[in-house]
Amino acid sequence: MTLDLAKLKSIVEKQPYPIAFATVSGAQLYGFPSSDSDFDLRGVHVLPPQDVMGLYPKRETIETHGDADGIELDLVTHDVFKFMNLMLRPNGYVLEQLTSPLVVHTSQAHDALKALVPGCVTRGHVHHYLGFARNQWEVLNKNTPWRVKPLLYVYRVLLTGIHLMKTGRIEANLPRLNETVKLPYIQDLIDRKTGGAEQGVLDEADRAFHQREYERLMGQLEREGERTKLAEGPSCAPEMNTLLLRLRGLRSER
Repeated sequence: MTLDLAKLKSIVEKQPYPIAFATVSGAQLYGFPSSDSDFDLRGVHVLPPQDVMGLYPKRETIETHGDADGIELDLVTHDVFKFMNLMLRPNGYVLEQLTSPLVVHTSQAHDALKALVPGCVTRGHVHHYLGFARNQWEVLNKNTPWRVKPLLYVYRVLLTGIHLMKTGRIEANLPRLNETVKLPYIQDLIDRKTGGAEQGVLDEADRAFHQREYERLMGQLEREGERTKLAEGPSCAPEMNTLLLRLRGLRSER
């Protein structure tokens, strides 16, 4: 399905609270969508002060799944407080969502959140990507024969983590990541997935090769984490707190 940002924007803007941002994640962001891929939208909403401080449960996370206006999507937004706390952890996934170039809805709050990203990136993110890669490897091994899609997710996670440890910059698009490392099999895997169905499979003969590559890249990611010059912890909490108060309407611009 063609990426129709205007139509996706009209869906996002039907959400019950003001939206700071919504971006496209998943296969479209990673650079290997198939013709039958659905749309993964991620973003931030801002609860008003009365909802935050009132008696009733806070809608910290709002999820919409299934068909919306003829589009198969998975839309998840977090309240800004919850999202900020995720940013302060070594959680690369939320930083990828925040910095995604596939923007469905944006605002001044989106720009302000993105400006905080350099102060959120730490050497601790290596553990996020190592753990993420192990989880994706387990998903891959649950099926015989192996499917192309989860293998691409393994490589995407590993190369994103390596790139982050080396440069301090978030890059989630696998074709762009491969422009630097030039792994010859990456484009072949992408072509196989984007040219076919989501459930495309690998030959049994390929398993040993990709097992070795997985172990090699895991080792490289660990080494890059050990020698990275990234900070030990986040430095942006004071600015983040000021922004949160402003978004809640509790502090005005000077």
